[in-house]
Amino acid sequence: MSGILIVEDEILERDFLEMIVEEELNGQGIIWTCATGVQAVELARQHCPSVIFLDILIPEKDGLTALEEIRQFLPQAKVIILSAFSDFTCAQKAIDLNVTKYLLKPAKPRDIIAVLQQALACTEEGNKQLEIKTPETLEVQGFVKDALHFIQEHYTERLTLETVSAHVFMNPQYFSRVFKKEIGISYTDYVNNLRIKHACELLANSDYPSYRISSECGFNDPSYFNRVFFKQMKTTPKKYRMQTNVSIYS
Repeated sequence: MSGILIVEDEILERDFLEMIVEEELNGQGIIWTCATGVQAVELARQHCPSVIFLDILIPEKDGLTALEEIRQFLPQAKVIILSAFSDFTCAQKAIDLNVTKYLLKPAKPRDIIAVLQQALACTEEGNKQLEIKTPETLEVQGFVKDALHFIQEHYTERLTLETVSAHVFMNPQYFSRVFKKEIGISYTDYVNNLRIKHACELLANSDYPSYRISSECGFNDPSYFNRVFFKQMKTTPKKYRMQTNVSIYS
């Protein structure tokens, strides 16, 4: 399993590239995306991707400047430069930074796939020669840990799939699939489990009416809260409270 970082500030370009890479990986890798040079350095340091797709003209810090920093702690990563300009100076600097390939935009899907396959093959061969195992498990565990920690801190708020996926720099649909694969249940079910557990605590230890508990636990709709509560607890919030012998005022 490989880790791929895509650094591109144009949304359509980024989504297009992510779609191609995801299809080529076929579920055998993790993809992170970002739009700025500062984010690129941060994500590279955090996840140690084996392959990086890097645009040159990006905000905050241009791609080559970001790559100079990344090379200080990630010298073996395979880097594919994406640029709309055939500039000799940029190309020469890219060579000096040990770039695997310099692709001119708009790059054709077959060219992207070919260079990705080449980069992944080099990474796998290099690991075999050095007898090094890339810590894919640690990458996945790190990603899961980041997401779960963020959810734990914010599940009582109006937390959405998009919010959490953005926090870990992932596409919402891709994040949802990876989350379910690693945790065993969907993102929605996981968050609802936390919320219902909190609701049970409030029902047992407070006199808050049901609609307030619904809001305190992050539910937008009291009716939806009641349905989720019944599905998990096999009883209504009111009956649950009565069973815990706490008076109710609603």
